[in-house]
Amino acid sequence: MPYADLHVHTTRSDGSLELEAVPEAARRGGVEVVAITDHDRVQPFDGPVVECDGVTLLNGVELRVETDGGQRVDLLGYGLEPSADLEAILADIQANRIERGRAIVDRVESRLGIDLGVTIGGGFGRPHIARAIEAHPDVEYDYQGAFDHLIGSDCPCYVPRDVPPFERGRKALAESSRLVSLAHPLRYRDPEGALALAADLDAVERQYPYGRDVDCEPVERVIECYDLLTTGGSDAHDERLGVDGLSRQAYERLDLPT
Repeated sequence: MPYADLHVHTTRSDGSLELEAVPEAARRGGVEVVAITDHDRVQPFDGPVVECDGVTLLNGVELRVETDGGQRVDLLGYGLEPSADLEAILADIQANRIERGRAIVDRVESRLGIDLGVTIGGGFGRPHIARAIEAHPDVEYDYQGAFDHLIGSDCPCYVPRDVPPFERGRKALAESSRLVSLAHPLRYRDPEGALALAADLDAVERQYPYGRDVDCEPVERVIECYDLLTTGGSDAHDERLGVDGLSRQAYERLDLPT
């Protein structure tokens, strides 16, 4: 059972867990430290870390960026005190998220001849749309089917969103965070290319529930080559925390604020 789950989403982005409910969910999962890493949105914390009902909550963010080669990857920033540049980046992303969300919803509703009845606001993303599709009584698609057939990449209702270049995002996170890590490196279409970016970061997400057998040797090789720290978490989008994460010893190596 992990001591720290450093990859958790709430309703402030595309998770189903309310921020206020995180401590109770952490206790159920046996977790003592949780990093809230909502997509492109920081937390309303007073500082980089807070204690809440006996659980340590780290102010974090998951930021999608695009490399020079066109691959999009996710960076995790921990212990946030946002700089002006990071705040500007996130404001632009949130505005684009709303525009993109409306465009995808319009395409889905037009294609299926339905009204999804969704509210599009800050932190809105495709999981919100997939949940609405699954819940609609006149639609045959479940949550995963919505992604597979309607709103996933290369699907008929997909609309790409604007993201910052890797170097600008990395620099803004480095200015604002105590630690910047490459998220789930083996999920990308070009894992080797993604891992090469780690040379400019502090850490790589080593512990992650991929849901399939993966060869972690490339990750271990990069960690050793660049003398990187390791992070880990469940990437929780529901109330199940502690599915993956770090031991107490591994977490303490990160020297994050307490």
